[in-house]
Amino acid sequence: MSNSPFLNSIRTDMRQKGYALKTEKTYLHWIKRFILFHKKRHPQTMGSEEVRLFLSSLANSRHVAINTQKIALNALAFLYNRFLQQPLGDIDYIPASKPRRLPSVISANEVQRILQVMDTRNQVIFTLLYGAGLRINECLRLRVKDFDFDNGCITVHDGKG
Repeated sequence: MSNSPFLNSIRTDMRQKGYALKTEKTYLHWIKRFILFHKKRHPQTMGSEEVRLFLSSLANSRHVAINTQKIALNALAFLYNRFLQQPLGDIDYIPASKPRRLPSVISANEVQRILQVMDTRNQVIFTLLYGAGLRINECLRLRVKDFDFDNGCITVHDGKG
């Protein structure tokens, strides 16, 4: 199904519209799952009812997280609203209800024990990740010029938040 002319045309359209590669892959994944869920019916022959059934099944049968279900919805909204130009309207689906888990926080003693077994390079990376709350890609993109030692600031480029 990955060589499907339909999916290839969606891929081409997304690239022409400047979507990020990760968004392209994610949307194509969910569009493919939607088509397979409905036994390979063409999306043009389906509509909001089939989208509702698919999203509800993600919550009921697959027990996906709320954000996962929202990503699937965004992919299908793109498919219908932007690509097929068949607006879906309101979709009354069963929302996923997995409770959010609070992250566990490690103690200062545990942090020190972790740092003791790392080489200097990894200590710096870990300290930035943990202490400044950076994501891995944000940390790996840092350059010396991004550090303002006088004011105790770090400039993060292309960050998510």
